[in-house]
Amino acid sequence: MAELLINHVADSTSDEDVRAFLSKYGFPVFDRIERIAGDQSRPAVLVTFNETGPAALRALLPRIHGVFWQGHTITALVMRTPIL
Repeated sequence: MAELLINHVADSTSDEDVRAFLSKYGFPVFDRIERIAGDQSRPAVLVTFNETGPAALRALLPRIHGVFWQGHTITALVMRTPIL
């Protein structure tokens, strides 16, 4: 199991938009998505992959980190330990 935190994802972005974005860049289908409110200037999503390990996500991470998407430059981070 691995988790990916994606920052600068607008609240209006649907789960399907996130799924399509990640799929476009070769990520597997995620199992769960959680919205992280933050301070309203940097909302985020935490995406959980049950069947994918952290090493696999770290290999894919450069494909999306720093990409301009839906009006924002997103940042992404593979979490060291799952947030439960």
